[in-house]
Amino acid sequence: MAALTNSARKVLESQVSAAGIGEYFEQLLTVDSVRRFKPAAAVYQSAAASLGVKTRNIRMVAAHSWDVGGAIRAGCAAAFVARPGMVLDPLFDKPDIVGRDLTEIADRIVTTDVPANRHG
Repeated sequence: MAALTNSARKVLESQVSAAGIGEYFEQLLTVDSVRRFKPAAAVYQSAAASLGVKTRNIRMVAAHSWDVGGAIRAGCAAAFVARPGMVLDPLFDKPDIVGRDLTEIADRIVTTDVPANRHG
C-alpha cells in the first residue's frame, strides 16, 4: 500500500506521521519525479512503476472525484470515499467501489479484489 499526493514529500511525511499510520505504507509517493499533478495519467503510471506493478494492478482510494477519475483514465481501478459533500464528477467514469468511509471501502476491496482462497 502506498500514499500518492500532489503535495510536497515533507508535507506527506508530516501528515502520515501525525496520523500515526506510517507503518501501513510501503511507499510514500509524490508527483515530484513526474513534474505533473494528478489527475495526469503520468502520475499514476509513475506510482505503478515505483511499486513494480502495472497500472491495472493498482486501486486508487480517494475522496476526490478528480483523483479517482484520473486513476481510472490511467488504467487503474478506483474506489471513491463518499464523505459528506463529496460527489462523483459525471465527466469521469464511475469507480466500481463507492463507500461512506474507509472501513466500508476496505470491506468492498477485500470482497472485490482478493481471491476467495486468500481470505476467510
